[in-house]
Amino acid sequence: MSRLSIILPAKNEAQALADLLPRLREAQPEAEIIVIDDGSTDDTRVVCATAGVECLSSPYSMGNGAAIKRGARAASGDILVFMDGDGQHDPADVAHLLAKLDEGYDMVVGARDWGSQAGVGRGVANTLYNWLASRMTGHPVLDLTSGFRAVRAGKFREFIHLLPNGFSYPTTSTMAFFRSAYPVAYLPIKAAQRVGKSHIRPLRDGVRFLLIIFKIATLYSPLKLFVPAAVLFFLLGCVNYAWTFIHEGRLTNMSTLLWSAAVIVFLIGLVSEQITALTYRRDA
Repeated sequence: MSRLSIILPAKNEAQALADLLPRLREAQPEAEIIVIDDGSTDDTRVVCATAGVECLSSPYSMGNGAAIKRGARAASGDILVFMDGDGQHDPADVAHLLAKLDEGYDMVVGARDWGSQAGVGRGVANTLYNWLASRMTGHPVLDLTSGFRAVRAGKFREFIHLLPNGFSYPTTSTMAFFRSAYPVAYLPIKAAQRVGKSHIRPLRDGVRFLLIIFKIATLYSPLKLFVPAAVLFFLLGCVNYAWTFIHEGRLTNMSTLLWSAAVIVFLIGLVSEQITALTYRRDA
């Protein structure tokens, strides 16, 4: 029988954990539960000790992704479940994720509906990410950034070196599984209002979310991003040349620049594709 490890990254989430951990232990009494304390300054460690849950503490905050990586390395289970420590995820849904995993999937993600999104801005951003990831992979991606997921430990650890230390570990791990042809499923869930204050910063994380869009492409198939961009530059060069030839009877530097940009972008795409292939290569 597979052993289950539940990993909860937490930073100053003592209030939420005090309610969540007993419910989680009741729902999964045989599971190994590990809280990764990401430099908390509250009573996180005391709450974990009271609940009889293992707590791995960092002397300072290293990031959500860093906590996930530390938890994945420390866990002894064959199946890993990642869930937020802020009280958004229902412990009862863990069983549903595991049941779906038993159908032959290597990763099952809890997909939030629109009502479970943390604000309109986040909802719009996540909708954009899901659409782009679906186009890139050719599979329906219902929630690219959800932090509630069940995975097979061996498969997940193959990509642990790719995961960033920040908040975008869900994006990276999902795209890595798709790229490696490991089956991924989505299971609708309801996410509750988080307890306490969010660690998301709109200005700082707005730039980060924009970078996620490029990460989606480069983690899966860079040419799907670079080829359309190269074609766009080429067509703009042709349009500019046609306009200047009709009106001035000559070829301008702008047309040459746009065509050169098309070639450069295409070559960057080729190189990126080779780097991506090497990144996912498994030595025999």
